[in-house]
Parts: sequence; structure tokens; C-alpha cells
Amino acid sequence: MSQIALPLHAGRAGPGRIVVGNANATVIEACAVAATWPFRTAILAGPPRSGKSLIARWFADEGAGEAVDDADRIDETEIFHRWNRAQEIGTPLLLVCSATPEGWQIALPDLRSRIGAALQLEIGAPDDAMLAELISVHAEQRGLALGPDAAAYLVPRIERTHMGVERVVAAIDRLSLERKVPPGLTVWRAALEEVLGPDEPRLL
Repeated sequence: MSQIALPLHAGRAGPGRIVVGNANATVIEACAVAATWPFRTAILAGPPRSGKSLIARWFADEGAGEAVDDADRIDETEIFHRWNRAQEIGTPLLLVCSATPEGWQIALPDLRSRIGAALQLEIGAPDDAMLAELISVHAEQRGLALGPDAAAYLVPRIERTHMGVERVVAAIDRLSLERKVPPGLTVWRAALEEVLGPDEPRLL
């Protein structure tokens, strides 16, 4: 498990930090060799809050190429022009879509064929090690003191998504402040109950 330390520059601390793990390591590695992409173009998809926009900003900030966030919500003619420009000037183009690559329904035939030939990248579900690191990073960003016991308790019970981690850590932070108590086991469990529901069997 790491935070970005690859051929491109290390990720910034704080809200801009990218946790690199099983779910996105292939994406990060591909971004580090963007010159090898088919037609210098890659499509990046993934679940909500999984870091797609962070990766796009990191990619562009490092001068690796051009990144277009929410590309599937932009006028198709504009995306087509950007694809053509990338070919003309030799700049890699990273297109981030909110749907899965297969779910991006493109009406413009010329654009559809070009997107279909691009490298398809997708962020997956985090494993236990990445979940633990995500918990730590979200807590750090909130100034929330969570020791290693928190991850040991939360990881087997938390929803196994980036958004699930974010929601639980936010609930822990809020409940700790409301109750004016340190974020210990009682608060962790209450946060899980709030996010997952009190009847969730993982809470046992």
C-alpha cells in the first residue's frame, strides 16, 4: 500500500492525496506510461468517490497530458475535437467518465469508433489493505485521531467501497463531536449502524 510514489511526481498531502492500492494500481501505472496508449487516449471509469477526478488532476498537473473530467457529460463534438488535437500535437488524452466504459453511450459514430479503440481503465473495489489506508487518510483529512484498532474493527464491517469509507469516517467524526467523546468503539459502532443500518449482520 502506498500513496503516489511512481514515475510521476508524488501526490500532494491533504485532500489531494491519492491512495494507491489494488483498486487503482493498474490505472496509476498506465498513467505513468501514457505515451504508449493506443492513439494516445485512455478512458477512465470507476465507482463514485473512487478518486477518478484526483487522478485526472494529478495526470494533468504533472504535464503527462490533457485530462477531461466527466467526459461523458460533455458535448460529443467537443470531445471529438480534443481527440483530434491530441493526435495532431502528440499529447496523451485521459477521458474520465462517470459510467463504466461500456456504459458510455456515444451517438457520434466517428467518436464512438475512436473511443472504442482507446485504452480502457477502470478503478475496482478496494481490498482490506486499501480500505484500512483509506480510513486512515479520510480521518487524517478531518483531523480525526483513529488508531490502528479502528481499522481492525471497521474493515471487516464497512461497506467495501470508497464512498462507504468516506461515509463512515464522516459519521464517526460527527458523532464524536456531538457526543463530546473520543472516537472509540462505541462511536465506531454507532457510525456503522447509522450508515449500514442497525440490522446489518456485519455489526455482530
